[in-house]
Amino acid sequence: MTNNEARRAIEAILMVAEEPIEPGVLAQLTEQPKDRVIEICEQLAEQYEADERGFVLVRIAGGFRFQSHPDLAPYVERFVLDGKSARLSAAALETLAIIAYKQPLSRAQVASIRGVNVDSVIRTLEVRGYVAEIGRDTGPGQAALFGTTTMFLERLGLDSLDQLPALGEFVPSSDVMEQLERSLRADPMDEITVPESPE
Repeated sequence: MTNNEARRAIEAILMVAEEPIEPGVLAQLTEQPKDRVIEICEQLAEQYEADERGFVLVRIAGGFRFQSHPDLAPYVERFVLDGKSARLSAAALETLAIIAYKQPLSRAQVASIRGVNVDSVIRTLEVRGYVAEIGRDTGPGQAALFGTTTMFLERLGLDSLDQLPALGEFVPSSDVMEQLERSLRADPMDEITVPESPE
C-alpha cells in the first residue's frame, strides 16, 4: 500500500466510524505500522486545519475521530439540538465528577460521599452513556463498581482520564480557608450585651 493509499484508507475508515478508532486498529486494517498511522493522522489533522475545513481530525478517548470544527459549534448546536436541551442536573454532574475522580466506586460509596441516595442519578448517567458497570467489589454482596466510559471522554474532549484537571485546582488554599474561618467566627466585640434588669 502506498502512502497515499494509506491516507485515503484511514480517511475512509474514520469517515464511517461512530466512535474514536484506536491507532492499533487502524494499523491492523491498513497493514501499516502503528507509528506510521499516528503520523498520517497528525498530518491529515494539520492539513484540514490549514485548509480551514468545517471539520477537524482529533485524538480523543484513545483514538482518532472526525468532528465539527469548534468555532462552528453555534451552527452545529442549532442543527443538533433544534431548541431542545439535554443538560445534566447539578446532582448528576456532582455524581459524575465523584465517579470520574474516584473510580471504581459502588453506589454506596458514591452515596456516602454525597450524603444522599444516588440510585436514580447513576441510572440516568448509565442511560446517557457516561458511566457503566466496570467490575464487582470483592467484599460481601459483591456490589457493582462504576466507572466512566469512552463517551464521557469524548464529551469532555479528553484522550484519557489523566487529562482531567487536578483536584487541587478546585480546592481553596490554606490562606483562603483561614480567612473564611476567621470571617465566620463571632467577634467578641460584636457580642450583644443584655442590660441588667432594674432592682
